[in-house]
Amino acid sequence: MDIRTVPNPLVRAGGRWLRRINDRHPWSHNDHFHGWILRRLPVRRRRALDVGCGAGLLLGRLRGRFDEVLGIDADSAMAAVSTERFAGDPVVSVRHIRFEEVDGTFDTITMIAVLHHMPLEAALRHTSELLEPGGRLLVVGLARPDTVTDFSWDLASALLNPLVGMVKHPRPVTKPVDDGGPPMPVRDAVETFAELSRVARDVLPGARVRRRLFFRYTLEWTRPGGRGRRTE
Repeated sequence: MDIRTVPNPLVRAGGRWLRRINDRHPWSHNDHFHGWILRRLPVRRRRALDVGCGAGLLLGRLRGRFDEVLGIDADSAMAAVSTERFAGDPVVSVRHIRFEEVDGTFDTITMIAVLHHMPLEAALRHTSELLEPGGRLLVVGLARPDTVTDFSWDLASALLNPLVGMVKHPRPVTKPVDDGGPPMPVRDAVETFAELSRVARDVLPGARVRRRLFFRYTLEWTRPGGRGRRTE
């Protein structure tokens, strides 16, 4: 069951009302978690990799915190947007490649709303190969709701979403916002929260996976052997 497609007419009417409010006070669930990532960067900050960098917003926030920042995107249009954004920048580079094609080593790997686009176990194993000892993986992801607990979190997120929108974007939007950029590639998540948690902890022992509001989960893992996380 998906609460967005419940046939009950009262639920459907409530859903339409929420969509109208959300459209008038839009905000990005993905950008909302940039702060969560920035608070968890490791001590050593030489090289960072942002997987599925999209329009490059997180790249811009990682810049200045690392000596080098690499953004990759499997979608050519999104990679082109980030490439243009950071053209001539000596710190940030962008490549149009798939994650499995990346080599080298990194102190931080970030993924926002991209892990469900890739084979889960293979992607996590490749991450462990790319991270330096003490390096950190920071994921903000989407999972397929499957249990009463999952749906409870989704319901709470749906009800709180317009309230956050009115705080973040108090002036109502009167017409659809068009940023002129290419559409963001989307895909429904396949793995449930329980499934991805099991795989993550099998492949990355010690990984911390947490449900979050606004239809997201977070995953953080530090490769053993380093000095750990900076405290600020």
